[in-house]
Amino acid sequence: MKLLIVDDEPAIRLLVKKYADFEGYESDEAADGMEAVIRCRQTPYDIVIMDVMMPELDGFSAVKEIRKTSDVPVIMLSARGEEYDKIHGFELGIDDYVTKPFSGKELMMRIAAVLARTARQADDSPREVYEKGGLKVDFTARSVSIDGKSVEMTPKEFDLLNYFIQNKGIALTREKILSAVWGYDFYGDDRTLDTHIKLLRKSLGDYRECIVTLRGVGYRFED
Repeated sequence: MKLLIVDDEPAIRLLVKKYADFEGYESDEAADGMEAVIRCRQTPYDIVIMDVMMPELDGFSAVKEIRKTSDVPVIMLSARGEEYDKIHGFELGIDDYVTKPFSGKELMMRIAAVLARTARQADDSPREVYEKGGLKVDFTARSVSIDGKSVEMTPKEFDLLNYFIQNKGIALTREKILSAVWGYDFYGDDRTLDTHIKLLRKSLGDYRECIVTLRGVGYRFED
């Protein structure tokens, strides 16, 4: 597995690289977002560890550029833990968000969890199409359209929608959703689910009401 470590602080890059080497990962480094975009165009990385605040090109802008040509998993690092930053990152399609200062060991666990989820989702992708009124979800192509118009979704939004549809009509607890979509080894904030439900409902537009909130329990997708 090959990592790209992107941070303008040499000490942070050194810390992450040290732990990555210990875990047996290969790693490259980039000191700013622009360098990261160029490296991602040249090398097929398995995961990118991306700082937010950097010169030349910030982490959010770098992810936006990378997403034009690659779905490589991204974990963002930031000294700021505001909900807005997390939501913005998830809207861009990142896989996890880690607030500085962080434990090198915990970061390695998060990297392993993201890589495991990515591999598992690639193997388990269903081969079918779901349609409800004007809503069409093509699981094979990982595409969503409403009334014939394509709907842009982040990879995690699509994974969440996929899980809801495959379990439509069933009451799903928050814990069950997190375990299935993020993995049993999920190390993120519990509010991550709420953030993604909010984003998914926004993406579904008139079909947002298909996702029903079950107070004190979780959610249910109604066909």
